[in-house]
Amino acid sequence: MEYLRCINCRSDLSIESLVFDKEIQEGFLNCTKCVHCYPVISSVPFMLDDFSSYISIRVTLGGQLMLMAKSTKMKSFVKGVLGKVSNPSKDTSDLEENWSRIYKRSMRSKFYTRVKDSIQKFPRCDLVLEHGSSIGSMAREFAKRNSCVFGIDKSFYGILEAKRHQRKNSDFIVADSLNPPFGNQKFDLVVALNLLDIVEPSELLKIVSSQTRRFLVLSDPYDFERGKNSVKSKTNPDEIRSYLRNAGFKLIQRTINPSFIPWKLNMNPRLSLNYKVDLIIAQKKNN
Repeated sequence: MEYLRCINCRSDLSIESLVFDKEIQEGFLNCTKCVHCYPVISSVPFMLDDFSSYISIRVTLGGQLMLMAKSTKMKSFVKGVLGKVSNPSKDTSDLEENWSRIYKRSMRSKFYTRVKDSIQKFPRCDLVLEHGSSIGSMAREFAKRNSCVFGIDKSFYGILEAKRHQRKNSDFIVADSLNPPFGNQKFDLVVALNLLDIVEPSELLKIVSSQTRRFLVLSDPYDFERGKNSVKSKTNPDEIRSYLRNAGFKLIQRTINPSFIPWKLNMNPRLSLNYKVDLIIAQKKNN
């Protein structure tokens, strides 16, 4: 609560606890200034600008959340949101749940080992933020060496899995990387692994570069051929490095040139995806 802010007006939040056991299991985070409220279900905060819009393309998840809710007030809240979904779009619930399983099966990829080795060379940081944290495997590594770690992702299934195994100095939130719930808060280390081909890269780069006061870790396989799900503006290794230099960063740990680190995703027992990922590590020049 010390770091979270209302997405709409960036004001402080108050807590309405409905079910509590060591932490808030269920309740609402209410803006102290505007009318926005953010539900917490199964210990997972949904820090989204429009929860109804989020559920409208995840109707199956909405039904699951209503069943998971323990209090009458939360059940009524979720039911009310589902009742407003008149023309549900394509349901992404099963897809997001499946990707959480894929990431669990792929945790031993060389790519993750490379990132772990790289962050061990960083000095201890007070505040760390990982965009697209999914099941939280990398955020847990960050939490071993740093004081306080946040992970955000739009996938409830990924965040729920991350919450189940989180360290005491970390927390995970369902949130949009392009509309993060931290107001003007700065972080010592900001990480965004393999997001630039699924989140608009120009917008994401602007946000992550403004959020960090020390270190920035980025990576991507530049897989922009995703049909209708492709981002509008593609990017490439040279453009990213040029952007960071112009934004006041210097590239460190031999990431001046593009890299091709193996990232194997085990889709199922008979299928795997093998990417070559570019890793970029940068530091603010005044640090």
